[in-house]
Amino acid sequence: MNKAIGVSPGIAIGRAYVLTSSEQHIPERTMRDADLTEELDRVVAGIHQSRSELESIRSDIRELIGEEEAGIFNAHLAILEDPIFLNEVREIMKLRSIGAEQAVQQATDKFANMFELLDDDYMRERADDIRDVGNRLLKHLLGDTGVLLPEMPADEPYILVSKEVTPSGFVNLGPHNLLGIVTAMGGKTSHTAIMARAMGIPMVSGLDTRLQRTIQSGDLLIVDGDAGLIWVNPDGGLVEEYQHRIEKLEEERHSLQEIISYPPVTQDGRRLEILANISSLSELDRSIEEGVPGVGLFRTEFLFMDRSSVPGEEEQYEIYREAVEKHRGNPLVFRALDIGGDKAISYIALPEEENPSLGLRAVRILLTRKDLFRIQLRAILRAGAHGPIRLLLPMVGSLEELREAKAVIQDVKQELQDEGIAHDPAIPVGMMIEVPAAAMLADLFAREVDFFSIGTNDLVQYVLAVDRMNEAVAALYEPYHPAVLRLIRSTTQAAQQAGIPVGVCGELAGDPFALPIWLGLGVHEISMSVQSCLPVKKALIGCSAERCEAALLAALGCSTAAEVREQLSLAWEEA
Repeated sequence: MNKAIGVSPGIAIGRAYVLTSSEQHIPERTMRDADLTEELDRVVAGIHQSRSELESIRSDIRELIGEEEAGIFNAHLAILEDPIFLNEVREIMKLRSIGAEQAVQQATDKFANMFELLDDDYMRERADDIRDVGNRLLKHLLGDTGVLLPEMPADEPYILVSKEVTPSGFVNLGPHNLLGIVTAMGGKTSHTAIMARAMGIPMVSGLDTRLQRTIQSGDLLIVDGDAGLIWVNPDGGLVEEYQHRIEKLEEERHSLQEIISYPPVTQDGRRLEILANISSLSELDRSIEEGVPGVGLFRTEFLFMDRSSVPGEEEQYEIYREAVEKHRGNPLVFRALDIGGDKAISYIALPEEENPSLGLRAVRILLTRKDLFRIQLRAILRAGAHGPIRLLLPMVGSLEELREAKAVIQDVKQELQDEGIAHDPAIPVGMMIEVPAAAMLADLFAREVDFFSIGTNDLVQYVLAVDRMNEAVAALYEPYHPAVLRLIRSTTQAAQQAGIPVGVCGELAGDPFALPIWLGLGVHEISMSVQSCLPVKKALIGCSAERCEAALLAALGCSTAAEVREQLSLAWEEA
């Protein structure tokens, strides 16, 4: 057994195909000043060729996987067409008197290295995208018209083993025969991992260099993307055990499909709406296919990522309108732009901060950059003319912030009315409860909003003073901590007293074990990743609301997270 990092779930059993990396030979050429224009023309021509390839790849991926994953190549196009990159190539050629190939390689290394030094995992893994784009451009400068990876086995399934797999390389893998992926580099937020998850291909990363050298093409591998395990040439007993696990997973998937049409109701008749958290129209399509009756959280910030400029009002409006029309009157909550903290956007200048999680982010940015806020509000309000929607404000921590945001919303409504543009003048406006101050003042906030949505991810982080992205303190991030439970209870009580609905949209909502909390507190809806909806629904229709209420009442008297878990587990014991 070899331990690595599971970045795409699932289990694969098959023969290894080891891809050895081949370094491109970069010619060393001394360039005269008179050659600068000609060399730059070669770079520009290579950019044009690379752009055509990337646009073709994006189209293929859109057909194969979906719109969101195709958008990965928008990031590559943005890098390719960034004038800063071309200017850097020009300056390197001019100052060092070297040819286009060396200059492109050095510029690529410079920008990739800058990203690799960042603390944020997501931004650090964008270095892979920069190198992918740089290698594509180099391919054209070197006159190589072949694919970026050699052809994979065409007639038999295989597990790819490689140092790394770029998004461009992924396109050439022959996904119909690709059982799994094992790499030395890349993490959960890498674009290749995102694409693997979208296609249901198990992937494990962080392969030890020594093990990488010993795996040979043809070796039998077991790849466990759930546990992050790799087995090389396992014995027959282990193979049989994993084959049984695969069969069991298939049976579970089949049983989940059978409950798509079932109502989300407990055995004793308590209804709890189960909605989806989505980031794109392709995820919306998948949620509709899974029978999910609505969207509890549309993360609009992902429309702003992996591009070089702010999406305009019309572009946003078309996406929001399409989402509304596809949902045909079902619940749909758009969260206003939630950036900052762990979600940086390169073209929106934000200050360097010692602790971004406590800095300029979410509603604080919206109120600082009201130009961005107003454009998005116009698009969302216009989309509301095509069907019922709700607007959710992120990370509100004070009544002053809430009132200022509501004033902007009202001003934009008046602006649209004056212009004679169709919109929703009565859109319900809610707020995230993810800052302890908001939970503690929930009774005051409940008088001024139409609904609450509890964001457990940040609420837990702020209540416990634990950075959930910091591995050194990850064990202290405990969503079942009694302090968290008490704040959630006070929030739901305030909502009920004010007569407004309350939902939950953090990761805790997608944990079936937490169902007694929501049923016991009278939460109206919970929203989660699309893939979690059916498993949570299956747990819901198999439990008793009465027993959940009793378990929660006992849990509220506990003093440790372990005790809370023990009491909640009683709701799942056989009667």
